[in-house]
Formats: sequence, C-alpha cells, structure tokens
Amino acid sequence: MEGESNKEKKRKLAPIAARERGPGPGHYRLPSTCGYIDHDCTKHTKAAYSFGRRLATLANQAAICTPGPAYLIEPAITKHGRDGTPAYSMLARREGAHLFNTPSPGAYFPEKVHPQGERHAPKYSVGARTRYRKTDNNPSANKYKLPPVLGDHQPEKPSSAAYSVVGRRDIGSYLEDMAKAPGPGHYHSTTPDTYKTKAPLYSLRRRCYMPEDCTKKPGPGAHSPEKVHINRRSAPQHSLGIRHSEYICQLFS
Repeated sequence: MEGESNKEKKRKLAPIAARERGPGPGHYRLPSTCGYIDHDCTKHTKAAYSFGRRLATLANQAAICTPGPAYLIEPAITKHGRDGTPAYSMLARREGAHLFNTPSPGAYFPEKVHPQGERHAPKYSVGARTRYRKTDNNPSANKYKLPPVLGDHQPEKPSSAAYSVVGRRDIGSYLEDMAKAPGPGHYHSTTPDTYKTKAPLYSLRRRCYMPEDCTKKPGPGAHSPEKVHINRRSAPQHSLGIRHSEYICQLFS
C-alpha cells in the first residue's frame, strides 16, 4: 500500500496557473507605503523633511559667494600649532660592505711573463705627437669667403666685356608677315565627296541566328516517377497532429 501511495504522489503534476480563474497579483492596485502622497492610511507614516535653499540678498550675497570645504587642512596642525607627535621616515636599506673578490689561480698568465735575468728584444709603443709649438689660432685660407671676380659684381675690379644673346626679331626678317594673309592651313576645305562621286560605305552588323525554341527542357533526372501514385494503388498515409492545451488563449483574426 505504501508503494502505491508513493507512486500516486509521483504522478501528481505541478499545478497549472491557468486553472486558477481568479485575478493575479498585478490586478490589484494597493496604495503605496513610501512617501506621503497617496500613502496607505492603514500604515504608520514616518516624519518627512524637505531642505530648502537660502535666498540671496544684498546683505548676505558676499557671504554666499564663498568657496566650499575645498581646503585640505593637515591633521597634525591644531589651533596651538603643530602637535608634538614624533614623525619618522623609512629609508631604503643601505648596501652592505662588498667582499673582496680575490682572483683565482686561473686568472693569472705566468707563461706570458718573460723570465727574470734573461735578455729579450726591445718593445716600443707609438704615442701621440708632442705639441711643442704654439697653436696657431689664425684661420686658414679656405675659411674666408671672397666675392667672385667674374662679371660685373665688383665695381673696383676690371672686367671684360660681357654680351647677352637676345631672341630673333620678326621685323625685317623673313618671318615678318607683310601681307597679313592666312596660310593654307587656316582654310576649311570642302570634302571631295561633295562635288565628286562618293565611294560606297559598308557597315558590319552582328551575326543573325535562325529563330528557334529557347525554352529550357528538363532532363531525365529532373523527373521523379516513383512519387506518382495516380496510375496505381498506394498504401494509406496518416499524419500526426499535436495536442492542444485547453489553457491556450485563442487567437482571433
């Protein structure tokens, strides 16, 4: 019996909200409990205060136009001066004494040292030239920029004759047009086809095709004869519908 009762409890479905025919919570409009406008009369109302603004007058206008609490007063400063609390600052750790890096035996090259008491060839090193004479501070010849002496740039220097080549003048030359008449190229001559026999002219047109049927014919693969059942009997075909709920709202068009 207990097993059957447990199965019955498992078979119980969740309650459907559409079965409840009464209005939902949003249908009721309860008065507000916040503020004092349209407040619920059955609830206790707390005190509500409003802040107004100070009216500016000629007497207190100078006192109103002052900066707000924008100053940063140091907390250690009092009305009697700076307080006597000691203040400490933390510095970085000082570096300890470095250990002496003693070179190892492999750092020495005794084979490069010439044996003591033996003769060896002299060795010389080339150093910089010793400056015994005084440095000459006078500039050299290429430091000066003298004006050019070619042409008529210097009035105190004699210069040779300078000639300039100008363009050829049309007056008195063969280029002068005494008659002021236009040349043959200024006339628009008439085409010879106007007063002579005109040669035939031919134009090329596009290729013409014979009229034919241009419609697209389907191939053998475009037909599906296995889907045709008009000329033979076929098995019955049934379609499965859906289960409509009684709680769905009907749509009216």
